[in-house]
Amino acid sequence: MKKYTIPTIVLLFSLFACTEDESLTLNIPESGFEVVQHIPKDEVGRDQNPLYLTPRKIRDGEFNTEALNTLIDSMYAIMQQKEGVGIAANQIGKRLQIFIIEAESDNPRYKVLGEVHHQVFINPRITKVSENRKNFWHGCLSAEGEKRGNVATFEWIEYECQDQTGAIQKGRLDGFSAVIFQHEYRHLMNGTYLDHAQHLLAKEELDPKLASGELPFFEAASDTLPLLIEGVQLGKGLEEY
Repeated sequence: MKKYTIPTIVLLFSLFACTEDESLTLNIPESGFEVVQHIPKDEVGRDQNPLYLTPRKIRDGEFNTEALNTLIDSMYAIMQQKEGVGIAANQIGKRLQIFIIEAESDNPRYKVLGEVHHQVFINPRITKVSENRKNFWHGCLSAEGEKRGNVATFEWIEYECQDQTGAIQKGRLDGFSAVIFQHEYRHLMNGTYLDHAQHLLAKEELDPKLASGELPFFEAASDTLPLLIEGVQLGKGLEEY
């Protein structure tokens, strides 16, 4: 019996080592993607939800491949289908450092804030932020049926990332573009606006109050308003957090 013990252990270890976590791959599931939903703190399943697990970087050999491009196309298709203005890879169950932003001029949810050009951010990092902050009432594709939350974002940010070919991109975003970027970056930092907002209102209650000016919308925010990307580390990659 003893002579079979070591080979059996080796075999089991080999099989275990070969098991790949699909959330860390570029593979497209046969059943397609579903949008991952927020799980409140201390509830069962949060510790296994991709929204709350560290995403990995896209590696050099994965850039400009059919697998990467197909995954990004799938993310974009879901974002458009849901009439969103941004989507991060972990929102569809992929723990990868990728997100997309885009707001078309005819988007029914955010038309008043203007157009945001289509951009894909891979392995992003924030390198500089403004001193001033603005408030915004956030909703999210991963917070279906949840109330909107008021949090602060930096008025502008500067970033560094890679594009789909692997080329380094640097830039600065302000206005609505900066809001969406920080919203998606929050996902890759782990979590959603629901983990930070203290003031929550249902959309049907919020909209008339915004229209009447009773509540601030996209205005200067004080330091007491929770920051959406609290804990951001300038110049560092997400895997370093």
